[in-house]
Amino acid sequence: RMKLDPYLTTYTKGGNSWGVPGSHVQLPGRAQFGAGSASTAGGGANSVCPAPSTMSKAEEAKKLAGRAAVENHVRNNQVLGIGSGSTIVHAVQRIAERVKQENLNLVCIPTSFQARQLILQYGLTLSDLDRHPEIDLAIHGADEVDADLNLIKGGGGCLTQEKTVAANASRFIVIADFRKDSKNLGDQWHKGIPIEVIPMAYVPVSRAVTQKFGGVIELRMAVNKAGPVVTDNGNFILDWKFDRVHKWSVVDTGLFINLAERVYFGMQDGSVNMREKPF
Repeated sequence: RMKLDPYLTTYTKGGNSWGVPGSHVQLPGRAQFGAGSASTAGGGANSVCPAPSTMSKAEEAKKLAGRAAVENHVRNNQVLGIGSGSTIVHAVQRIAERVKQENLNLVCIPTSFQARQLILQYGLTLSDLDRHPEIDLAIHGADEVDADLNLIKGGGGCLTQEKTVAANASRFIVIADFRKDSKNLGDQWHKGIPIEVIPMAYVPVSRAVTQKFGGVIELRMAVNKAGPVVTDNGNFILDWKFDRVHKWSVVDTGLFINLAERVYFGMQDGSVNMREKPF
């Protein structure tokens, strides 16, 4: 089982190192983690298309999870942190429905350009941390959730703003479909931990990590543009499979440790499983 360090927001696994794909550096004797990762578009999720039937069930599961979280936690006069990705769309849709039906007074803080556009598209009140530095409730998706509600996020490249909003929220709720539920981080998500890094330092950071800790690092490349994915903050993303953290010029990682208090999983059978953080 992985040992999670809440201060460094990284993890270690006894024995083999988990390393990192870009420079494709791998030290002798180090096993690669997974079969390699595909490039992402602009900041889109780095995922493999499932069969149509699975896709339909997964999308329905996202909708169920998003609506359940909104029903159980959104109340009048709240400041909401709105996550990024495909699952959050369903939550925002339900928030907008409730605002219209119940005349709720809500303020929404986005975690990305995508989240900002969703807020505007559905006619919700847009704000920011300058005007509303205290958030009542943040609702986010996740790439993977372990048994202790630790998360891997950042497949969509929005990890730094998402972590900032989550860290400033009184409550942090996660919504996901059944594919994201794991006993340990890394059981399902085989694409490494996303690392946001300042552009000028991506090569030194990549070299330092592989030389000191082994493994493989990959600079995430865009699909519909030439060159790498560029985050909303103007930074690059390294997809890192690693054993220990190295933080020279690193902006943030996609590990969200001890932040989520509750996760809603939409299931294949149309039910929703809720899991709370163990204490």
